[in-house]
Amino acid sequence: MNFTKVEFIKSAASPKDFIYDGLPQAVFAGRSNVGKSSVINSLVRRKNFARVGSQPGKTSQINYFLIDSKAYLTDLPGYGYAKVSKAERDRWGKLMENYFSQNGLITLGVMIVDARHKPTNDDILMANWFKEADCRFIIVANKIDKVKKSAINENAAVIRETLALSDTTPLILYSAVTGTGRGELIAAIENALVI
Repeated sequence: MNFTKVEFIKSAASPKDFIYDGLPQAVFAGRSNVGKSSVINSLVRRKNFARVGSQPGKTSQINYFLIDSKAYLTDLPGYGYAKVSKAERDRWGKLMENYFSQNGLITLGVMIVDARHKPTNDDILMANWFKEADCRFIIVANKIDKVKKSAINENAAVIRETLALSDTTPLILYSAVTGTGRGELIAAIENALVI
């Protein structure tokens, strides 16, 4: 699958806008400041394809990107950003509940966490949503270029333990800056989407 052959399809602000065309969806989720857009941009090799906000919390809708006319890379709104109003957080929560309650929409969950820090309560909640949706999901520990080599294994173990990951849930060490983990992430997505 050619990840550089990508086009933006639409943004969904409510359930009526969700795409139900039968194509598989790799669904990207992560905290507002975790570098989710940067991971997507590095994956598709486009500099500003997924918007990289100067302020976290810019993505407030579900964005659909079509990869090689074969599958969607679905970008969920970033979560956990304190400066977003309560009304906006509530709207986000309702949108996510609706999205996760739809059977068969999520083929693969791609959850992005910060490799430097222990996952937050919001990260745990998101991991649980993927588990409860009964879909395959993988964890991408982004910003690995900012972690000392001696601390990488320990940080990865903390992420696994905090999110209560099974041994079969992949944890990919990633850097949107250096490209570390890009091939591994592409292989994991292709394998899950069975294309």
